Amino acid sequence: MTSSSEKLYLVLISIHGLIRGHQLELGRDADTGGQTKYVIDLIHALSQREDVAQVDLVTRRIVDAHVDKDYSQHCEALSKTSRIIRIDAGPEGYLPKEALWDHLDIFSDNLLNWLNDQPRMPDILHSHYADAGYVGVKLSNLLEIPLIHTGHSLGRDKRRQLLVKGLTRAEVETRYNISRRIDAEEEVLANADRVITSTHNEIEQQYALYDYYQPDCMTVIPPGTDLSQFHPPGPKDKAFALEKTISPFLKNLDKPIILALSRPDERKNIVSLLEAYGESAALRKAANLVIFAGSREDIREMENGAQTVLTEMLMLIDYYNLYGQVAIPKHILSEDVPAVYRFATASKGVFVNPALTEPFGITLLEAAASGLPLVATENGGPVDIIANCKNGLLIDPLDRDAITKALLTILDKPKRWATFSQQGIEGVRKHYSWERHADSYMSKIKQLREKRAPKERLPKDYRPLGYIDRALFTGLDLDLLEKPEGLSHFIDVLRKHRKSTLFGIATGRRFDSAMAVMKKAGIPIPDILISSLGTGIHYAPGLETDAYWVHHIDHLWHPRAIHRLLDTLPGLKLQAKQEQSRFKLSYYYDPEKAPSLEEINTLLRSEEQTVKVIHSFGQYLDVIPVRASKGQALRYFAQRWEIPLERILVVGGSGADEDMMLGNTLAAVVANRHHEELSQLVDQERIYFARQSHTLGILEAIDYYDFFKTCRVPLQ
Repeated sequence: MTSSSEKLYLVLISIHGLIRGHQLELGRDADTGGQTKYVIDLIHALSQREDVAQVDLVTRRIVDAHVDKDYSQHCEALSKTSRIIRIDAGPEGYLPKEALWDHLDIFSDNLLNWLNDQPRMPDILHSHYADAGYVGVKLSNLLEIPLIHTGHSLGRDKRRQLLVKGLTRAEVETRYNISRRIDAEEEVLANADRVITSTHNEIEQQYALYDYYQPDCMTVIPPGTDLSQFHPPGPKDKAFALEKTISPFLKNLDKPIILALSRPDERKNIVSLLEAYGESAALRKAANLVIFAGSREDIREMENGAQTVLTEMLMLIDYYNLYGQVAIPKHILSEDVPAVYRFATASKGVFVNPALTEPFGITLLEAAASGLPLVATENGGPVDIIANCKNGLLIDPLDRDAITKALLTILDKPKRWATFSQQGIEGVRKHYSWERHADSYMSKIKQLREKRAPKERLPKDYRPLGYIDRALFTGLDLDLLEKPEGLSHFIDVLRKHRKSTLFGIATGRRFDSAMAVMKKAGIPIPDILISSLGTGIHYAPGLETDAYWVHHIDHLWHPRAIHRLLDTLPGLKLQAKQEQSRFKLSYYYDPEKAPSLEEINTLLRSEEQTVKVIHSFGQYLDVIPVRASKGQALRYFAQRWEIPLERILVVGGSGADEDMMLGNTLAAVVANRHHEELSQLVDQERIYFARQSHTLGILEAIDYYDFFKTCRVPLQ
């Protein structure tokens, strides 16, 4: 028996889509599909294990009259040891995943607050998809918790497919925010301790496209299937109420059923299936075609992609005069899906997945467990499934004749049908049960548990007195200098509020350089000095260095290798020795001669250098450890001093300040750099753009947020 101290606490992160523990709305839109079902099934499987103390699935909270109230619950209990936790981020209403990127820093900070309130920190974080990976990297690096990632689908592969379909790069970028997604995927591949994939094909054909492709960190663990739900039909399943659903469509209910179940997404290639069926008299004679393409109320109100697919399907039914032979029901509930498979099996039918590419194909496992033979795309996960189960045929999804031939090969040969059916049932039990998945999963993550070292508490001398409940951080060169008339007033304001407020400076300068500049300008010694772009943290009164932070950011830092890669590049020139530090390599950057930032990042990634590259003022390029930045240093400080981010005002003026400003901090941009490196933040709700520059802009921000009293974003 596993002792309570050895039992693991696992946190899964899956941000987009509509996620709840019952009646999954699968196929409602492009964001509520296989990933949703996978994470719910995974949490159920893990929560039943003796070696798991608690497993939580964290997603985004949605308050929207157009969706069920279930999605607005802060906490949904699934069992004694499992929950769905919903975190606020951005507007309350439902958003597609492409629109979530600007709100992920707030999600991350809110999740951090929630974790701090729990009895214990997780032993493992497991992110699902790129948006959750972005959040997972931040929290894993800050809290030193091992990170597992499952991509489900990947941006580089999607971009390639979209370009092949005729979209321009600009259209792909505008519609899908693809660059942000790919950057997040690169970061998670660089930082994740383990990447879990469903198939070897996924590793070789999709992850291999990435600069941080590291196959040694990847593990194939196929998803499981709930065999208590998905099983062969019994004597009564032939009379299942599905007849009421499909009988209005079909003339002869005694014929076998060709069953397809997917979202109305162009990539699922259902239109080609309809064309193959319409063009083959033999196929129409042999079977009915039943397509469940998600749930809908009114096609006219659906998103453009789904609307286009469904409209084309209806037009093809009319063109080929398939009335009485094809059913496209409007609704399918998740609890009805097992019976749909059994009904199709009882009819001696076939399950078909003609997708252009299928990362895995959970529906294939469900169908196979129910006894349905398979006809499936040769691109992706079905290759492994059919190889293991030997229960169907692979097809080229773009070859309609191949689809027709494969379906008839099974439908017209009862013995082959029976063999495929039985082999599928046995194969899923052997290779794809959730119990087997959970066993493999736990064996992998237990190896990572020792990565997290217990956090040391701050030395007493570093900790503030109890009445300090807020902090003000500014930059140095662009914020405190050059406006002497405002500086003296600012210093007076700080002194007046010393009992309640900590003062911090975050700068790109080295510690010694920052100290010299502050002394010359008459700037008082701050309570906290973050130096060298977040690679150094120092505390008053003696400005001692935080030794734990030094140890923390040394993770994966190899400066000699970085020098070897960058020092000889054209257009890059090392800055003077006094601008370098142990954890910051600083270069002058000539955009006319130097490689692009994307090319420099690609070079570093391909050589497995996990770092952050910061470009500022158009002429400087700095390389720092992956765990370091001004924003990460600020959050580390907030964690250890126990000051909520919501009570920290950050004022900055350069691109290096951006990650301090994103998320839950109160933030302001001083006027002297508005239209350069931080102009893209103008629509962020918690970032104020001051009309004045330097210290006058800081004082303006203090007034705007009523910082020393209510300390909050004013009502608009």
